[in-house]
Amino acid sequence: MQKLYIIKIGGNLIDDEKSLNDFLIQFAGIDAPKILVHGGGKLANTLAEKLDVPQQMIDGRRITDKATLDIVTMVYAGNINKNIVARLQHLGCNAIGFSGADGNVIQASKRQHPSIDFGFVGDIDKNSINQELIVNMINLGLVPVFSAITHDKMGNLFNTNADTIAGTIAQSLSEKWDTELLFCFDKNGVLENVEDDHSTLQTINKEEFLQLKSEGKLHKGILPKLHNAFLAKENGVKKVFLINENKLSAQILQGNEGTEICL
Repeated sequence: MQKLYIIKIGGNLIDDEKSLNDFLIQFAGIDAPKILVHGGGKLANTLAEKLDVPQQMIDGRRITDKATLDIVTMVYAGNINKNIVARLQHLGCNAIGFSGADGNVIQASKRQHPSIDFGFVGDIDKNSINQELIVNMINLGLVPVFSAITHDKMGNLFNTNADTIAGTIAQSLSEKWDTELLFCFDKNGVLENVEDDHSTLQTINKEEFLQLKSEGKLHKGILPKLHNAFLAKENGVKKVFLINENKLSAQILQGNEGTEICL
């Protein structure tokens, strides 16, 4: 099976103009089928503050009321997504940007939780992904760029964690491709000691993850990444890594950067 790279980037990279440009040069240079999934940056929080819309996060996930949904839709599916697509086009990468509503490419359901109302937050699984549409786009030589906005096909948009979107797309497309899922962020991988940037674990399995989590040694921002990384690995994704955003090209060439997720 042909290799497919599914690459997720987050807010810190998006907020840094030079770092984002450097990363997109690396991404555009990948000579293989590829997909980019991006989260948001500080712009959503900045705009929410200007509009006096309070923000609340629980375990790295945003509580999304209607006012917040309007903000993140404008920022994620609009400003950020289209700027990334435009930059990739400039680099000769034929990118096409999506929210989940476009082409019914990602259909979500409203999150149900016994004690927390997450508002307009959507949950997905691999059956939520319009696999046929994505396959057709890649076969046409297009490079999909996904924002963190989904829909329920009943007229409602949802804010969906971008790590979850990346992992779920990877699960779905692993039926068609030899998929490699890369979570790119500003650390060198999973750190055994969050205070020491040189304490990167080369590999991590589920037992080690749960141990570090129980000991409070993991930053709360990495928890959604690891949760989705293990879910992807358990559901057919061949390789999953957490790597430094500056090491994308090295990972594509050598395959040994950051932390590899193991079962």
